[in-house]
Amino acid sequence: MKYFKLAGSRVVKTGIAIFITAWICVLLEWPPVFAVITAIVTIEPTVSDSIKKGIVRFPASAIGSAYAVLFISLFGDSPLTYALAAVFTIATCFRLKLHAGLLVATLTSVAMVEVIHTNVLMSFFIRLGTTTTGLVVSTAVNMFMLPPDYTHEITKKLETIAYRTGIAVETVFHDILDDQHQIIVVEQELTDQLDKMIRQTEQLIRFQSEESKYHPLIGSERTQFEQGQKRLVQLRLINYHIENLVYTSFDTTEWPKEERTVIVNAVTEMAQTLKHPNAYDHQKHREQFERLTEIFWDDTEAITTAKKQHPANLPSELKILYELISIYNLVERYYKKPQ
Repeated sequence: MKYFKLAGSRVVKTGIAIFITAWICVLLEWPPVFAVITAIVTIEPTVSDSIKKGIVRFPASAIGSAYAVLFISLFGDSPLTYALAAVFTIATCFRLKLHAGLLVATLTSVAMVEVIHTNVLMSFFIRLGTTTTGLVVSTAVNMFMLPPDYTHEITKKLETIAYRTGIAVETVFHDILDDQHQIIVVEQELTDQLDKMIRQTEQLIRFQSEESKYHPLIGSERTQFEQGQKRLVQLRLINYHIENLVYTSFDTTEWPKEERTVIVNAVTEMAQTLKHPNAYDHQKHREQFERLTEIFWDDTEAITTAKKQHPANLPSELKILYELISIYNLVERYYKKPQ
């Protein structure tokens, strides 16, 4: 629903930018089509992106216009003119690394061929004027009308990622403890989905960071956003440790029944705290963490054996406990309240 709202606001802003741009061009007796094309592509997810890409699109459009004027002067309104204007515009934009403006420059370059009949120099300057109009209007609309706010969407994404991380933790550890880790297709799908969602949320955070340059967050929203950034880092690290388990081969684990019970309970409780934030109890979490740490260090025989071997040949029990303890530590940081 939030994505729909964001997309809806962008559609509204695009429509308003098109109307104002076309209205100004009609008043100035300029062809609106070029300005409208520029206005459409300049409405970006953030004001910062609109400005950055607008700075690129202006010279790119100027290049396209210049080639259109040049080849119309040489070959008139002919198929060769269309081809040469497009090819030279694309090649020059690539050469100058004006990638963000390549499409609009090429489209307007070939579109100019049909509408320029006389006074090609004047047509070139009018084209620059329409480009400027489209850029300025669309950027102003993006800045002052329905400014993007991704904070609530970021919070929702983090909750979903945490919930699915809890499922992944439970699934991976239970499969390993039950010696069913040979079939890892489901586990890989879980970590791949988490990685995709984390990358999407990182993109939203980038959008909001860029937007904050022009519409600064204040008070609770700023605190919430900063906490969200830190939490996403913890979730990515947790997913890293889960992937370590998914892509590692383990021998059959041999824990005493009491230790296995402690580990299974610790995994279950940690998964529940990730899926249901209200279930997190810091004191209880620390107690479980300390029990796991004791099991890790008490296994002196395994540690002594491990020291005599290559690190890659560490006993499965130590590898599993290390990853579990690391995730426990990250979950504690995830729920740490801001100072």
